[in-house]
Amino acid sequence: MIIGELTETYPPMQDGVGRVCWAYCQTLEKKGHTAYYIAPEDPAHSRIEGLRTILYRGLQIPGQNYRLGVPDWSTGFRKEIRRIPFDVLHIHSPFLSARVAFEIQKENPRIPIIATFHSKYYDDAYKITHSRKISSGVVNVVLSVYRKCDAVWAVNHETAEVLRAYGYRGEIEIAPNGTDVFEIDLEKAREARRHLGIPEERKVLLFVGQMSRKKNIHSVLRAAALLKQEGLDFTLLLAGEGPDRSSLEKLAGDLNIRDRVGFLGFIRSGDELRNLYAMSDLFVFPSIYDNAPMVVREAAANGTASVLVRGSCSAEGIEDGVNGFLCEDSPEDIALTVRRALPKAREAGENARNTIPRPWDEIMTDVVEKYERLIERKRA
Repeated sequence: MIIGELTETYPPMQDGVGRVCWAYCQTLEKKGHTAYYIAPEDPAHSRIEGLRTILYRGLQIPGQNYRLGVPDWSTGFRKEIRRIPFDVLHIHSPFLSARVAFEIQKENPRIPIIATFHSKYYDDAYKITHSRKISSGVVNVVLSVYRKCDAVWAVNHETAEVLRAYGYRGEIEIAPNGTDVFEIDLEKAREARRHLGIPEERKVLLFVGQMSRKKNIHSVLRAAALLKQEGLDFTLLLAGEGPDRSSLEKLAGDLNIRDRVGFLGFIRSGDELRNLYAMSDLFVFPSIYDNAPMVVREAAANGTASVLVRGSCSAEGIEDGVNGFLCEDSPEDIALTVRRALPKAREAGENARNTIPRPWDEIMTDVVEKYERLIERKRA
């Protein structure tokens, strides 16, 4: 098959949807298919070696880490995209990348289009505009895209319910994200700890993700302040970049916990990130924005259990005290749950490793079968 995977971000942008799209392309290629990563270009970064890409013009969105794709301004892109005999197109973002997919389908109506629902678009729009009217308008645009597709997928059941709440009434299939499981190199993990100057006896709490308040990082910092007051010997590591990093650093200073917090920036190396997960006692991720975060699966794959907000989309599949820990959405309960979790963290991390990750190869076997059924149905 020849497959187009379309999204709005190009690696190494720290965006979970882009990373999913990248994993789709890599795994499909390993299975003998031809997969193109189609997205707005980022002139600040060179093309990723070994990844088939078709990129179009992109403009930086002020104050955001995202770029607005402008395919109409990219003549070379139009020519390149038209010469490829796609069998299926898969939209991972329902904006201008979706428009590209529909234009291709208009020229060849036999190509099916799938759209995966990944993100809470109302929340994204409201954070930028602070307007309920505009945010509702964005949701209407999103719904118009999904209603035109031949199939709609969601990354888990809770995420599907978010799309239902937006007003989508069609069929939704669950197509979860994967995570490859590697052997844990404990010596390298210890070396990473030594490199960061963290004593062996000190507990390590980790957050990985975009430095944005929508991820609830301010609650993690406030919980860390409470843990410090209670006398817990710990270091909190925050890995990622984002629009709110400076304000979060200021908050850490105001809370008098800069001696306990390390802002590591965006981690480009997969090995370095795996070592961070493996050296940490707990992965603290109380985001109520995320749907099916890759980082929770990556932490589990490296034997680290997560602290997640009870009832959130992120917490689907977590059994409290068994393969993770559930808290309420407050700094006080995050701190309480961390204290409760630490004595059981190692056992819960092993259970998380055995129950949460599914290898991308296994996920993609199911995806290929879904693609083939859609192609057959569309051509019939």
